[in-house]
Amino acid sequence: MSDSLVDGIVELIKKAETELPKDVIQALRKAKKIEDGIALTQIDTILQNIDLAKKKKRPMCQDTGIQTFFVNIGINYPKIKELKEIIIKGVKKATGEIPIRPNTVDPFTGKNHQDNTGDHIPYITWNFIDGSDVFITAFPKGGGSENMSKLGMLKPGVGIEGFKDFVVDEVIKTGGQPCPPTVVGVGIGGGADLSLKLGKIALLRPVGSRNKDKNIAEIELELISRINKGGKGPMGLGGKTTVLDVHIEKAHRHPASLPVGIVIQCWANRRAKMVIHCDGSWEVE
Repeated sequence: MSDSLVDGIVELIKKAETELPKDVIQALRKAKKIEDGIALTQIDTILQNIDLAKKKKRPMCQDTGIQTFFVNIGINYPKIKELKEIIIKGVKKATGEIPIRPNTVDPFTGKNHQDNTGDHIPYITWNFIDGSDVFITAFPKGGGSENMSKLGMLKPGVGIEGFKDFVVDEVIKTGGQPCPPTVVGVGIGGGADLSLKLGKIALLRPVGSRNKDKNIAEIELELISRINKGGKGPMGLGGKTTVLDVHIEKAHRHPASLPVGIVIQCWANRRAKMVIHCDGSWEVE
């Protein structure tokens, strides 16, 4: 059973690395219709790249990212104790089989394990749920976009308008560095670490989806409009589409603190899902 599950993790990573989700492709095609000149050329090239990656079963970007997983695990799943090791083995096997670039480097020695593992990597977020099935989302996170992450410990007195100004200013400031058009995840509230985690979780939502809170949904739409009016455009070369979407997630905060975490994902907004059943069978969606 374990060997089969390792193979399942390999297939999950391959899907994430080689096939962009339909919602992202649709958003890019929509952007193509409103662009012209060099912006149109950039979007068209991106779409051609996506098509080739899927046909050739090769990663769509040379930066195959830090292997990141969000796991909802049923409390009655029989192999809870083994699942972490299964994911790690899957990452190691995927590195050689797909292949994907070894991206994990020790921050002090510079040593690369050559298998995309290391201290705390792959990065796994666990959430326990009812039932006996496991739901895993693979979310390879590239370095260029990750470098554009921003934590703001704002003064509560700036209010929601100050929060919006902060997000708009910081995203526009990144220019072409995160390989736009991007998807922006924003976490507000909690503490410094939680706001950034919420920003990353926000990126798991499909492009085009809105927060269930209508007020927050309106802010998301406003931020999309304001950022795109900044004119940075695809790859920062000018145009109408700097972001494909902005997603916001919130947590309650301390009265003296207003943390805002911005996490940016490049046009290669890679994610894939799988389910593992209690009998050991699995499907990659």
